[in-house]
Amino acid sequence: MTLILGSGSPRRRDLLAQLGVIPDAIRPPEIDETPGKAELPRPYCTRMAREKAQATEAGADDIVIAADTTVAMGRRILGKPADAGEAAQFLHALSGRRHRVITAVAVRRGTRLWVRDVVSAVRIKRLSDEEINAYLASGEWQGKAGGYGIQGMAGALIPWISGSFTGIVGLPLSETAGLLQAAGYPLWKAWP
Repeated sequence: MTLILGSGSPRRRDLLAQLGVIPDAIRPPEIDETPGKAELPRPYCTRMAREKAQATEAGADDIVIAADTTVAMGRRILGKPADAGEAAQFLHALSGRRHRVITAVAVRRGTRLWVRDVVSAVRIKRLSDEEINAYLASGEWQGKAGGYGIQGMAGALIPWISGSFTGIVGLPLSETAGLLQAAGYPLWKAWP
């Protein structure tokens, strides 16, 4: 049995390592991540995780794990910013407000597919222009949904969360462990 991570995210690799799980292969799939017209954040996130798992090349008995993290302000999806200007817009919009972070995990083995999503709430403090400019200059916003990563410097900007910290980072560990076990992965045998 081969375990394949259908993601190039170093954060997801690190989170799996916390479970004692080291993927045998890393194969980020190429899919269109454009939200559908009027698609809501939670169904969008679940669809992305499912499509990533299905698009990842694997053998019949291999286990594929894929995930998607979406930042949502109401019905609006804040994806990965294209540039620093868009990241600045996201940070200004999130400043002083609560928003949701949705992470969906999909595990596939053969034709079977298991999917779970986790919704967490996050509040970002009211940000000064100096804080926003310093965060943008760090470059840490790149490749991160909503333009920030709670596990890095942006942690200093977030006084409150409700939900799954690891889900906000990109892979909710409790739910991921349950999905891996459902697919027959010997998770507890990976522990020393």
